[in-house]
Amino acid sequence: MFTGIVEELGEVVGKEELGDSARLVIRGPVVTADAGHGDSIAVNGVCLTVVEVLPDGAFSADVMGETLNRSSLRGVGVGSHVNLERAAAVNSRLGGHIVQGHVDGTGHVVARSPSEHWEVVRIALPTALSRYVVEKGSITVDGISLTVSGLGHDWFEVSLIPTTLDLTTLGTAEVGTRVNLEVDIIAKYVERLLGSDDEAGGPTA
Repeated sequence: MFTGIVEELGEVVGKEELGDSARLVIRGPVVTADAGHGDSIAVNGVCLTVVEVLPDGAFSADVMGETLNRSSLRGVGVGSHVNLERAAAVNSRLGGHIVQGHVDGTGHVVARSPSEHWEVVRIALPTALSRYVVEKGSITVDGISLTVSGLGHDWFEVSLIPTTLDLTTLGTAEVGTRVNLEVDIIAKYVERLLGSDDEAGGPTA
């Protein structure tokens, strides 16, 4: 489990195409400081398993075809910057919200509106995910826990503070940039439970 609080802006320093999968080598000295084989690290919001911790603060991870097809990781290459977060410790503060590192779909940046102290970013939202997104609710964009500040039928907006602009990939994401989206898991559980009640003829909220 993750919290969506990005710890470090890492860099892809190697990528090996393996047909239906790929192996990434990512430099991130903060997240690899206490990492070992089998640990989980979120890369742009995708939970990956550390294969090997390498010199110079890098680690390797395998990305399966399913992940490549459902996320923006297929498009990253050597030199790409990525958001990194280690799995949450049991005794850590939940600074963002509950994030699984399981991408539900992708969107893309459609507009940026800079202000004096923050910037509003509008992101296209797949219609299949729109029912899980509410204004003032939480959503994960490229591994970043964000609050929805505006909402339409096929888009949502987030307001980014200077720290987020400076320390994550959203600070430089241009219009058209593809981003990974993970909706709030609680919304999906609620939908499932209410659906089960309906099918069983039980009470509904």
